[in-house]
Amino acid sequence: MDLVNHLTDRLLFAVPKKGRLNQACLDLLAGSDIKFHRHNRLDIALVMNLPMALIFLPAADIPMYVGEGRVDLGITGRDVIAEHEAIDAPTESSGVQEILDLEFGGCKLQVQVPEKGGIDTPEQLVGKKIVTSFTNLAETYFGGLEAKASSADSQANGEKKNLKTQMRYASGSVEAACALGVADGIVDLVESGETMRAAGLKAIATVVESTAVLISSKHPSDPKLVKVIANRIQGVITAQKYVLCVYNVERSNLERASKITPGKRAPTINSLEEEGWVAISVMVQRNKIAGVMDELAEIGATDILVTKIDNSRTT
Repeated sequence: MDLVNHLTDRLLFAVPKKGRLNQACLDLLAGSDIKFHRHNRLDIALVMNLPMALIFLPAADIPMYVGEGRVDLGITGRDVIAEHEAIDAPTESSGVQEILDLEFGGCKLQVQVPEKGGIDTPEQLVGKKIVTSFTNLAETYFGGLEAKASSADSQANGEKKNLKTQMRYASGSVEAACALGVADGIVDLVESGETMRAAGLKAIATVVESTAVLISSKHPSDPKLVKVIANRIQGVITAQKYVLCVYNVERSNLERASKITPGKRAPTINSLEEEGWVAISVMVQRNKIAGVMDELAEIGATDILVTKIDNSRTT
């Protein structure tokens, strides 16, 4: 099958082909009922139930393809979007639009130095050697520090020095640069911090905080379908955060029950055949449900049931 010819009239959706965001993206697509089969690990997969195709790309390249309008939608991290825009500033016709914060893949791009190296602030690294995979963001960040340092030196000594931090690119294992004597500090992503601590490093500043986001080009080929996909994905995200709680309670305790389970907007209340009792259905945050059930039981609620939500459309 010639996949390229089958891309005509399809919305193109870029997805990270590997790395820390890949599996979460695939789970999100499955929850959104986007059905596809990736033949022999090809980087293009036709969606079977929507006029759309998935393009599997390195996460760092997705902002470029979306920003230039080569693909319509994409999922990637805010960190790589910021890195891309540090090179190519968005214009009225180019650049990406953020549609949704997907609330996974959280990390921080941080300035890190050896734990016992005597450096405690990023200002102390100005003019020294930095290794990073995010050279554009790092240069912008340290450029601001260099300007402040030069200005301060000028005021103190009457002459302005041009301090320039030495920036070197490394595609991986950035955390080893200090131990190997290549750098005085690094700028790298931190998720749990375990890798950083294992390498004997500490964070002294945050350049960018990042999560995975759904982005679109400024002129997608099918804005209506973009909205459909965004609504489906938002529904999955909401479903992951909430459960449906159903219980019975005496009407005299309805006000107390409603304070315990206010819902996203308001609880659904139905009268029971038994006089003086009502049934309540309400969405509750998944990470709070155990405590909520305890409180409901304390006010006399009965038949408390909790159900997983697979998808939703809520406001």
